[in-house]
Order: sequence, then structure tokens, then C-alpha cells
Amino acid sequence: MRYRRTDIVDRALVVLDGYGLADLTMRRLGTELGVQPSALYHHFGNKQELLAAVADEILARGRRGPRPEPWDARVESVCTELRDALLAYRDGAELVATVRSFGLGGATPYDEIVDALGGAGLDPALVPTAAGALLHFTFGHVVDEQTHLQAGSAGAIGGPPREHSDFGDGLTLILDGIRAQARVG
Repeated sequence: MRYRRTDIVDRALVVLDGYGLADLTMRRLGTELGVQPSALYHHFGNKQELLAAVADEILARGRRGPRPEPWDARVESVCTELRDALLAYRDGAELVATVRSFGLGGATPYDEIVDALGGAGLDPALVPTAAGALLHFTFGHVVDEQTHLQAGSAGAIGGPPREHSDFGDGLTLILDGIRAQARVG
């Protein structure tokens, strides 16, 4: 059977969700598709290109629609949507953060945050730093959430799952800092 690039990415998402990022290998993916791993290289030059395509698909599937107008509501919308998209797949945060740090994909949330921060009245030199801080907070928070969930489901830690996420509170603190900096500038 011949597979298209989209078929491979779809199956890679299934493997990611079922086994985790460490086990998302070309060999396992080839086995899942019933092809030799070398067949995957007709669609992706290397594993990093595949991971970038998977990360971009996670982000695309998490996209909800139009953004609110005020800059801070837009940033909150982007970060919340990103969190939800990353939580939808096992190791989603680790994958997207890694791909982004390598400069291979996952740039859409950053670009949207930078665009929104343009209306904040922030010194333009601080916009990339503010956007980075928002992304790092989101990625880090989701990695923590996913690690806790996985450890709990594997029996590595006791107790019930966390009942409440403080993601919104943390995001508000960062946005308050950006607002304060914009007033100073």
C-alpha cells in the first residue's frame, strides 16, 4: 500500500499518543504502517522533518478559530489553545517544544503572540522576550501536567490526579507583568 505524507503523520500521531515520544521511531512507524522504515524517507528527509510535521499537525488540529481583538485576550487565547492542543497528545508539549527549539516547526503560536503583543504598547525590543516567556511558561506547564498524569497512570506516584490547573492564574501573572512593563515604557 502506498502512503501519502498525511497518512504517515496521522499514524505518527497514533504512535505518539500510544507509546510516547521516545518510542516514536522510524522503525516503529514503519512497522505500524506495514512498510520498511526506508520507505518513510521518500516523504521525510529525516526523523526531525517527520517530528516537525507531527508538531505542526498537533498545532493545526488544536486551532479553534478567530481571535479576540484586545492584545491580552488574543495572547490568552493563543496560549490556552496551545495548552489544549499539547495536552491532546501524550508528550505533545515535549515534541512541539523540541521541534520549535530546533527551528524546524511549531512557530505559529510564537508568531501569533508576537503579532498580538504589537498592540500592547510594549517596547518593541521586549516583544520577542515576552513572547518567549509566554511560550516557555505554556510548554513548561504542560510538560509538568503531562508528566504528573503519566506518572499517576503508571502507578509511579500515589494520590488522585490534580483537580485544578493553575495555568490560567500563571498566565494572568505573566500578562500582568507585560501590562506593567508596557505602562512603564
